[in-house]
Amino acid sequence: MLSNMATSLIMHKRITTTLAKAKELKKFIEPLLTKSKQDTTNARRVVFSHLQNKYAVTELFQVVSPKIADRPGGYTRIIKTGFRQGDQAAMCFIELVDFDENMAKAQKKATRTRRGGRKAAAAAVEAPATEAPAASDAAPAEPAAE
Repeated sequence: MLSNMATSLIMHKRITTTLAKAKELKKFIEPLLTKSKQDTTNARRVVFSHLQNKYAVTELFQVVSPKIADRPGGYTRIIKTGFRQGDQAAMCFIELVDFDENMAKAQKKATRTRRGGRKAAAAAVEAPATEAPAASDAAPAEPAAE
């Protein structure tokens, strides 16, 4: 089962499973990902002996390994998603960290400083006042063009 789940994780980059299975899968796949960082014949044979899927091994060594080459560990992430409807089992995503576009694009939160609060507020109030006459000048110009 772990071999099949590891193959699915490598091929799809993210799978949904129970929390207990995800934790065991993490212990199973992390050493394989570390082994894949060195592309040697022996490393491929060792990984193949665990996965038993040549397409997953090819994907691992050609696509996944270059992305995780500089990472010292922690190649997977477990995100809890709640509980399954039927038996209330804890469900989660397990995904490869470097392949998640949503987490990679972390938005920077606008930080506020205590200085210049009054000046910034005054500038914000003045800016719409200067834009309003410009917008009203543009409105009569369009009907005259017709």
